[in-house]
Amino acid sequence: MPTHARDEELAAILGEDGTLARTLPGFRFRPQQLAMAQAVARAILAREPLVAEAGTGTGKTFAYLVPALLYGGKVIVSTGTKTLQDQLFERDLPLVRDALAVPVTVALLKGRANYVCRHHLERTSREGRLHSRDDVRYLQKIVAFARVSERGDRGELADVPEHATIWPLVTSTRDNCLGSHCAFHRECFVMKARKEALDADVVVVNHHLFFADVTLRDEGLAELLPACNTVILDEAHQLPDTATLFYGEQVTAGQLTELARDAEAIARTELRDVPDLPEAGADLVPLIRKLRLAAGDATGKFAQAQIGGRPDFREALDALAAGVDRLAAEMERFAVRSEDVAAIARRVADVSDVLSRWKGGLEHADDDAAPWIRWVDVSAQGWQLQASPLSVADVFRRQVEDTGRAWIFTSATLAVGRDFSHYTSQLGLVDAPTGCWDSPFDYDEQALLYVPRGLPAPNSVEHTHAVVDAALPVLKASGGRAFLLFTSLRALNVARERLAALLEREKLGYPLLVQGDGAKSELLLRFRELGNAVLLGSASFWEGVDVPGDALSVVVIDKLPFAPPDDPLLAARLAKLNADGGNAFFDWQVPQAAISLKQGAGRLIRTETDRGVLMIGDPRLVDKPYGRRIWRSLPPMKRTRELSDVLAFFGKRTSGSER
Repeated sequence: MPTHARDEELAAILGEDGTLARTLPGFRFRPQQLAMAQAVARAILAREPLVAEAGTGTGKTFAYLVPALLYGGKVIVSTGTKTLQDQLFERDLPLVRDALAVPVTVALLKGRANYVCRHHLERTSREGRLHSRDDVRYLQKIVAFARVSERGDRGELADVPEHATIWPLVTSTRDNCLGSHCAFHRECFVMKARKEALDADVVVVNHHLFFADVTLRDEGLAELLPACNTVILDEAHQLPDTATLFYGEQVTAGQLTELARDAEAIARTELRDVPDLPEAGADLVPLIRKLRLAAGDATGKFAQAQIGGRPDFREALDALAAGVDRLAAEMERFAVRSEDVAAIARRVADVSDVLSRWKGGLEHADDDAAPWIRWVDVSAQGWQLQASPLSVADVFRRQVEDTGRAWIFTSATLAVGRDFSHYTSQLGLVDAPTGCWDSPFDYDEQALLYVPRGLPAPNSVEHTHAVVDAALPVLKASGGRAFLLFTSLRALNVARERLAALLEREKLGYPLLVQGDGAKSELLLRFRELGNAVLLGSASFWEGVDVPGDALSVVVIDKLPFAPPDDPLLAARLAKLNADGGNAFFDWQVPQAAISLKQGAGRLIRTETDRGVLMIGDPRLVDKPYGRRIWRSLPPMKRTRELSDVLAFFGKRTSGSER
């Protein structure tokens, strides 16, 4: 089809009087959406990549779905969150498919842990290894659900909380799935979902599942990606971190504790005739704790060279590795007894290999062309041994170039002032075509950027109190209805105490909701229902949160979201940039902070009728030369440093409404 004919076909669908305008209530023509759809279509038909930033309100979902359904062949759509995954499958895809009247089949595929596993459900019911009375009650509900469910998706069982401790006992992982050896293989919910995905024209997955396929860590998925013609990666700003996770490897205290528990349980049931075997599993638990104690009292991320040189840590690590090796040898001896035993033997062997490689990093650098960075992430109760490639650009670029398919990368936050170089360099996409479509919202009228005068330096002890104090008159003017977003949990906790005291002193009855006091979904539901609440959050509320309308009229961000420089992986990447003649601060830290800030700021204006104030409590935004580059990456709001302008903004709103 000639380019002009294809563009006209898309205009007839997405245009002002087009197919979607006639068939979908509330659909509005947006030139940016049509232009993006035409660019996506060109990339699909040329089988080439496209990096596409689409501002809030552009309608990017329809902009990629329409050309994908018309020209994409076998399509995989990958998202960053299960919420968007469900929305695509249950709402957006059926709407577009029906409006276009195209005979495409659609499948939803999630990771194993999202489906009830009949084998582990039966085993847990038989053995009764339950943590609480709640789990006993939940188990009965899950058993009944598994009998009648078509998909076995745990998300359909609202009666059992998402974080209930029963779920790991009745779902499978890559490590403990029995595969074709399972007695329930023919009835397996995961296998059914994968078969539907292989047969479908469009498959909706999430980034973690997508990279499990790309890296072939999950052999059961290996057929999915090669079969497709078009890959669409929504919320693509998350990809560098997700790719780094999947191209790397890790061993965690939780993973090992679960493995030790499973090994001990199988030894006491199927291997009762081997007297010393239960102890081989049980003996790991004190070794896991010993490594945590050897890591010291401080929590955080510590480079391998920093912590690995300590004799007590080396001793604890050697003891743990020896314990894992002993368990691996014992399990391997009896792997022929049953597939359950063989599965645990494979899991222990895998952990033994990762531990060996991690320990090897203490002795010498890898011979690989791309060096690896190793570190320990220490929490209050546990630890993670992490290993990541310094860069994923080369390996990911090969995935894109060697497949002969179209790759669409899209998000509202990929560029810094229309410059995509920071993003594309991370994924090896430096030569990929790019496109940037601005939001259709009238930010000049709808929003105000406020940077208060006189705030202390963001690294000072008084900074958080000063930000909260400066936010109080803004909250009064808006009648609550605010998000206060913080770059650290420490600042969040300080702000909570300060704001609670101020609200009580001023006798302001704004409900105060704080991250951690409930599930994220519950807090957002309460925030929307209350109508005048103030919600305090950190990283998890910076993106993927949608509160349109009057419930949210203020977003306060405490400081510019520069990543902590003591992160070992980041420190190594910055050192490499500087060693190669670049400027790590301007080439990496500033653009990364700008992209993160755009995510947080994006919570404010979600529809054409929203109005609100974005307050940023960081004087560097106006005092430092790089601040201009950062604020210019934000939507084109009016800017002010005067509280009087904020009061006038909300006064204008109040006078024009019936509040």
